[in-house]
Amino acid sequence: MKLSDSFSGALRTFVYFMSSGSQNTLEGIDYLDLYGSDPSAIEQVFAIYVNVLELDKKGNVLNAKYAEKRATDYLRAYCDPNFSADPPYEDWETALYSPPPLNDQI
Repeated sequence: MKLSDSFSGALRTFVYFMSSGSQNTLEGIDYLDLYGSDPSAIEQVFAIYVNVLELDKKGNVLNAKYAEKRATDYLRAYCDPNFSADPPYEDWETALYSPPPLNDQI
């Protein structure tokens, strides 16, 4: 099974805006330095994005903007102690799953 073009496009777009510093939901937040100084914060952002993202039976992304907001609200709260995500995160949203095996399975 391969990931859908819709998923690939949603993830690619999110990665582009996060890594270019032009993520509109993080306007006014200086987060690019975290890529080198605190990569675990960025790791958590991407985990939330993928955990929250929902697909239909054909693999089409149904809630890219909501997943983006949940993910970037985490980073906003991380950088701004006066901000908190609403609603608070549930465990399944912030779960960090095991990495893939060191060797490909195909």
